[in-house]
Amino acid sequence: MGVLCNLVDVVLFVFFLIIAVAAPLLDAQTCLPQHLFPPFLLELKSWYTHNYGDYLVSEKPHFFVGIVWLELVFQWPLALASLYAIAAGKSWLSTTCLLYGASTLTAMAAILAELKQSNRAPDKLLNLYYPFLGFAVLAVLRGLFGHSEKSVTIGRRPLLRKKRA
Repeated sequence: MGVLCNLVDVVLFVFFLIIAVAAPLLDAQTCLPQHLFPPFLLELKSWYTHNYGDYLVSEKPHFFVGIVWLELVFQWPLALASLYAIAAGKSWLSTTCLLYGASTLTAMAAILAELKQSNRAPDKLLNLYYPFLGFAVLAVLRGLFGHSEKSVTIGRRPLLRKKRA
């Protein structure tokens, strides 16, 4: 079970690393003024919008802009905290994963519902969004069933060890 948890942590680390970079550089262009970004980032986003047919990014419907704000203000800091927690082996990783996963899962449900029901999204775009739904589920599961703390058990109660100064 420990190997599986470690594998999940590696997968989530890569995902959180992508979010840590993409959110402020690409996603933020949806709700922040264009003059804040260098031309090559504006061109990259334009290429993405054209190549994948992401009409949500180009048309900026209000619900989508709100989801991007949620990502920047809430999910992005959680992704950074989760990166640190994985790298440093912190016990609170389960909490950050659960919060991040639940928030992202909710946002992805709204986005994918729009994409599917509008009949405007090409399969290429849907195939780009589906992995984010999968990673959100994986983060929730990591939050719910994360590594357990090892303690010595005597009788029915765990024996708590004092930390040495």
